[in-house]
Amino acid sequence: MKRVSRIIVGLLGILLLSSLLLTGCGGGENAEGKTYTIKIANYFATDHPQNIALREKFKPIVEKESGGKIKVEIYDNSKLGAEDQFIDGVKNGNVEMAVAGMLLAKDLPKLGITELPGLFRDYDHAYKALNSEAGQELTEGMIEKMGVRRLAWTANGFRVVSSNIPIEKFEDFKGMRLRVPNAPRFIEFAKAIGANPSPTPISEVFTALEQNVVDGQENPYATLRASGFYEVQKYVVDTRHIFSPNLYIINEKFYQSLDPELQEIIQKAAKEAADYEWQLLQEQESKDIEFLKKNGLKVVFPDDTFKKQLLDSLKPVHEWFYKTYPGTEELAKKLMDIK
Repeated sequence: MKRVSRIIVGLLGILLLSSLLLTGCGGGENAEGKTYTIKIANYFATDHPQNIALREKFKPIVEKESGGKIKVEIYDNSKLGAEDQFIDGVKNGNVEMAVAGMLLAKDLPKLGITELPGLFRDYDHAYKALNSEAGQELTEGMIEKMGVRRLAWTANGFRVVSSNIPIEKFEDFKGMRLRVPNAPRFIEFAKAIGANPSPTPISEVFTALEQNVVDGQENPYATLRASGFYEVQKYVVDTRHIFSPNLYIINEKFYQSLDPELQEIIQKAAKEAADYEWQLLQEQESKDIEFLKKNGLKVVFPDDTFKKQLLDSLKPVHEWFYKTYPGTEELAKKLMDIK
């Protein structure tokens, strides 16, 4: 049933996004003056912490404190298409807002720094770094280049590898058909550990795993559970090789069309929702691991030898990135050095 639902959602997503192209930024008139609708797109499952935070914090804060002037509609689970589609929607103003991943780095390459393997030590380090002055540097030029504004950093989480083949030691990665996002840094990561990268949109991952098109995938625990990937997997390796953040982004033209008071409400709601999401994700992680175990998955925690081999294999990915995107090494080191 889950697989059928994903197929239907995928097909309807493109149609729904196309229909939104006809409406543009949400706005209307009522007896009390102008009102607005903020459509928020994302690719996360309905019960993922990202969408829980939007429902329990962002939406009620904005709607209540705006006195009904702003209505918030959440389009989760790729209902407005794949990530590249709804990011384009925010850029051109047909979708007001999104929870976007670092596919944004296609337009602003330095954002890819955030997903360099081994960059962040833990959640506390990631939160402090992304919300520091160095974190501000990451999104400089976003408005000018993309026409979108950063509202807040949220957490996708530390990524782990799930598979249908046993991964007990580092050498077991060799030749593995590993699904990764279609981004060069992830492809380089897969190559570095000896796997064969298979770039695939997240909306197609479940089917690719089910049909053994790929041997495994890598994502945070919350995604592994909420997207149902555990249903077609046997093993999880607690690699924590990459921390993936997300950004609340909003169309700049739409944002500037709002009164300053409404802008402040959106900023406040974004901050509170983002902080809540960081909290939810971390609290949920241990529960997700136990859930996976109860559903028959073997969770492998690498020993010191495995960890060292993994970390050593990732160094060339950093070297590749700095060479490919000149000027990024200094900013990466600023982020890594934050205590």
